[in-house]
Amino acid sequence: MVWATAGLIAAGTGLAAGEVLSARIPRMLSPVIGVGNRAIDLAPPLVKRFAIATFGTHDKQALLLGMAVTIAIFSAMVGVVARARLRASIIALFLFGALGSLAAVTGRQGGIRAAVPSVVTAIVAALVLATVSKYSHGSEAGAVTPIDRGVPTRSIATSPVTPTLSRRTILATGAFGVIGAGLGLYARQLTAAADAAVRKAVRKLPLARKPLAPLPSSAGVRELTIANPFVTPNKDFYRIDTSLVVPRVDVAKWRLRITGMVAKELSYTYDELLDRALVERDITLTCVSNEVGGILMGNARWLGVPLQELLDEAQADPKATQIMGRSVDGWSAGFPTAALRNTPNALVAIGMNGEPLPFEHGYPARLVIPGIYGYASATKWLDTIELTTLEAANGYWVPRGYAKKAPIKLASRIDVPRGLSTIASGPTAVAGIAWSQTVGISQVEVKIDGGKWEEAELADEVGVDTWRQWRFAWNASPGRHDIAVRAYDRAGKLQQEERVAPLPDGATGWHQVLVFVA
Repeated sequence: MVWATAGLIAAGTGLAAGEVLSARIPRMLSPVIGVGNRAIDLAPPLVKRFAIATFGTHDKQALLLGMAVTIAIFSAMVGVVARARLRASIIALFLFGALGSLAAVTGRQGGIRAAVPSVVTAIVAALVLATVSKYSHGSEAGAVTPIDRGVPTRSIATSPVTPTLSRRTILATGAFGVIGAGLGLYARQLTAAADAAVRKAVRKLPLARKPLAPLPSSAGVRELTIANPFVTPNKDFYRIDTSLVVPRVDVAKWRLRITGMVAKELSYTYDELLDRALVERDITLTCVSNEVGGILMGNARWLGVPLQELLDEAQADPKATQIMGRSVDGWSAGFPTAALRNTPNALVAIGMNGEPLPFEHGYPARLVIPGIYGYASATKWLDTIELTTLEAANGYWVPRGYAKKAPIKLASRIDVPRGLSTIASGPTAVAGIAWSQTVGISQVEVKIDGGKWEEAELADEVGVDTWRQWRFAWNASPGRHDIAVRAYDRAGKLQQEERVAPLPDGATGWHQVLVFVA
């Protein structure tokens, strides 16, 4: 147990040293984050889908927890082995560092510099473990022992020395490890505070060229009866991406580049974007991993620059068939240029619900494209917009089994009453949302216990690019009841009934819930 503790202290001190470097020096990657990001990149789509379905927006925390447990077990084993074979343990630590270095070099943020924290982690961990071993005490079964007359003699049978650790050695090493971990956490806090100060120092967002009118009170159809508000608060907006930690962006050095199949390659600073004639748009975003009835979607009022304006300034080649967004962390997403014909509201967004983009939602800029699932359009931490062809380039998810084209499918959801809940008998509101971005919702119908479909009341339509809330008045009688919903879009299309899984291009199916009436 004592040697296992020594292994944990050695590895923890090494990781703290790596964290200090990665937190304070740009383009260096934490060993844990580097390996975690690489694991995300290499995981099969079904594994990713399982993680999202199981943990939802907490999938990253689950991965980090799993990695922490794995590292702890590995470190403890290294410490136990060091008791008899120190060299083998040190080799294991350097192999651990090599794994982190390989992940850093081959990852989306790859580069030799990114691997330095992993190398430092291995060196520091090995030095700590070697130091602990050096100051261990030996005992020998057949060592010199006193006899009654005080004359030393040696027993006939001897055995190898077995190193033991004194309490003083463990306490001293542990204190050293705690100090190292504290420095690592402090470095992270300094970095987070500095990043927050940069965003806070951004001058107040300018008003849109033509600000949108306040949302009508009827947009929520008496929102008290509906589980989700029409506008999703920033703190509650879903986050699904492949970054274990939010990328650090120095906004003073950041540039948005328009490149590829354009007559003029252009570059914009953050201040230049702020100084443009900005527009506001209400747009619902949806994740392709959203199951039928799922919550991986949100609606916000975005502030930004119309994407088409920037493409016109760069004089995009008419032969370009794909717009590829690239992130500062190497992630990419591409969608057909033809998608812009379906909506004038595609944005390079810099504001979300009245404030600069939150870090986790893409600060300083991101793409917001109505009607396209996020995996193919919603590039956060945007630094490049590349005009290319559908044949010439693939976004991050396409080689991993997802469809090249990703139009959001017509769907609806029941928010209240919750599935498997128990409610009182009598007049009850059944309510939820329906969506068909760029087309709009014309009708929602509800069915109770296999009866006939009945039309629900619709909220005012704020725009075709947002979800639309609905409500149905139901006189609930005691017993068990099944409730189903379906929607029609403005083109007269009925939502698909057949249940289809999200992979490769989005789920389909009518949402149903089972409730109990007291």
